[in-house]
Amino acid sequence: MNNLLSKTEYERCVAETRDERMKWWRDARFGMFIHLGLYSVYGKHEWAMAMENWPIEEYAKFAYDFLPQEGCCREWAKLAKQAGMKYMVLTTRHHEGFSLWDSKVNSFNSVNYGPKRDIVEEFVQACREFDLKIGFYSSLMDWHHPDGGACAFDQEARIRFSKYIMELNRELMSNYGKIDILWYDVAQPMESFEGWNSLELNQMVRSLQPDIIINNRSLLEEDFQTPEGRIVPAGRDWEACMTFNGISWGYLDSGRVLPFSHSAQQIVRMLYEVTKESGNLLLNIGPKADGTIPEEAIEPLEAVGKWVKEYHGFLYGRTDAKQIIYHGTSNLTYCDNKAYVWNFFWPEKDRTIYIAGIQNRLKKAYFLSDRKEIAFKQDEYRIRLYDLSGEEEDRILGITVICLEFDGEVTYWGRGLNRHATRYPQLNYGMVYQKER
Repeated sequence: MNNLLSKTEYERCVAETRDERMKWWRDARFGMFIHLGLYSVYGKHEWAMAMENWPIEEYAKFAYDFLPQEGCCREWAKLAKQAGMKYMVLTTRHHEGFSLWDSKVNSFNSVNYGPKRDIVEEFVQACREFDLKIGFYSSLMDWHHPDGGACAFDQEARIRFSKYIMELNRELMSNYGKIDILWYDVAQPMESFEGWNSLELNQMVRSLQPDIIINNRSLLEEDFQTPEGRIVPAGRDWEACMTFNGISWGYLDSGRVLPFSHSAQQIVRMLYEVTKESGNLLLNIGPKADGTIPEEAIEPLEAVGKWVKEYHGFLYGRTDAKQIIYHGTSNLTYCDNKAYVWNFFWPEKDRTIYIAGIQNRLKKAYFLSDRKEIAFKQDEYRIRLYDLSGEEEDRILGITVICLEFDGEVTYWGRGLNRHATRYPQLNYGMVYQKER
């Protein structure tokens, strides 16, 4: 690439435009990950080719039974929209090396085999129809390509293979209009950005898609981090990628998948966990080889969508990760002068919810679903929301959201040195143990 920037120069340019490029993503909160490939035919695990040591020519035969139905991408996008998701990411090519588009550099693709169609094109059209941002997953590792393993120790193989990856991504960035996310995965067997020529690769990507956001799995910092299978704040823009199957990202052909699936309540709990730390949740589904979504995923996602809609989209937008208090049965997230109570427990006996530690004066409390006001009292110790009727409990998932409006931006006991003040009230008054001299 002409005029290739140094790593320092490149990262400075990326940082200068990051806030503007990331604005929609920081507000989005919730997305759908789709793992679809030849492993969907086999129905065991998306890493089966490597883990079971399949010969390339034998594994490739799954391509003849890989037959996603026309319209399946639209069904995915429709469900994502119903679930309250704002973006989608598709495995355009997983580690098995099978491309889901009409690639001119990889003949092992969905136009030459299986459905004989460009699945990526159908995916892009479906996302646009339902106003969802478009993400492309791109594996760096490739078990099918002859240089995919040799690149780790053979310099000529490394050069050939990095050019191959370059051209695959050039096709994805050139042929489908505006793309919003590039989601790299598995920078193996090489373990440095220099080995992958990531500087050149990503500068090419950004030259074709200047507004794109890129994750950190090409071994450069880029725009956001992606903790996998766990919700762990990253100290920067981050997205927890979780899979519906629990033990796999691809489709599992087993009646025992259900115990590893997520209920609607569990999904909302994950949304709370990412929301409180200003992250996103990318929830994965592994469709069957015909493109249909397993039944165990549909009902929970539809229920989550109804719940999000009931509470008027409060889920979206940033919160201050520092302004979070754990309250046991209820949990809070904050934005400006409002606190949102995610009430996972409905009080049967005293019909009262207690909120401790907030310094501001409470002006108004109400159920977010219907704006019905809630009686409250506030003293120096806590806020009490009382006279709560069982009829007011959330009827969709049993997770009731209450909005608290305060007289200014929310502050609370527990910031800075007094971060434990809600659990140790004496700290509210500066009573900190001092070792005797």
